[in-house]
Amino acid sequence: MAASLRMGALAGLAVAVLSLAYAVILALGLLALPAPDQPIQNPWFTLLELLILAIAPAMVALMVAFHARAPAEGKAMAVLGIAFMGMCAVLTCSVHFAVLTLSPQPAFAAGDWPSLVFAFRWPSVVYALDILAWDVFFPLAALCAACSVRGAGLVAVVRGLLFASAGFAFAGLAGVPLADMNVRNIGILGYAVLFPIAAALSALVFRRAMASASAPESGRR
Repeated sequence: MAASLRMGALAGLAVAVLSLAYAVILALGLLALPAPDQPIQNPWFTLLELLILAIAPAMVALMVAFHARAPAEGKAMAVLGIAFMGMCAVLTCSVHFAVLTLSPQPAFAAGDWPSLVFAFRWPSVVYALDILAWDVFFPLAALCAACSVRGAGLVAVVRGLLFASAGFAFAGLAGVPLADMNVRNIGILGYAVLFPIAAALSALVFRRAMASASAPESGRR
C-alpha cells in the first residue's frame, strides 16, 4: 500500500506541475504570435507537444493509484477509470507524437492535404482524434474515478472536482454537432483546469495517507 500511496502522491503532483507548465508555455506562445489567426510557433509548440506526452502517462498513473486506494465496492469503477484514461493517453500521445515528428517532414508538408490531417483546427483528422481522447475517453475516466473515490473532507472535494471535470469535458463534445469549436473549448475547463486541481489535492490526500500509515510504525520504535 505504501508504494501505491507514494505513486499517487507523485503522479498527482506531476499532473498538477506539468499542467501548470503547459498553461505557462501556452500563454507565452500566444503572446509571441505574429498575428492572432496564426498557429503557435516554435519553440513553444514543440514544448507544448512534449508536455502533453508527459502529462498523459502521469494521468494514467494517478488512475492506478485511485484504484489501489479505492474500497472494495469502488474497485470495478476504478478499473474502468484506468481503462478509459489509458485509451485517452494512447490516443492523444499518438496524435501529438505524429504531429511532432511527421508534420515537419517534407513528404507530409507538401500540398494542401496536410492541413486536413495535422492542423489543430476543425475539421482535421488530428483534431477529431484529440476530441475523442479528451471529450469522450477523458470524461469517462474522470467519471469512473469519481465514482470509485470514497471519503469526507478533502477526499470529497477531490470527488466533486472529478465529477465537475467530467461534466465540462462532456459538454465540450457539443461543439462537434454544432460545428462550433468555441463550444468545444468548454471542455478545457474540465481537463486543463479542474482535473489538475483535483490531481494536486489528490497528491495531498495520498501524502496524508502515507503519513498516517507510517505514524503507528514510528510509535512502535
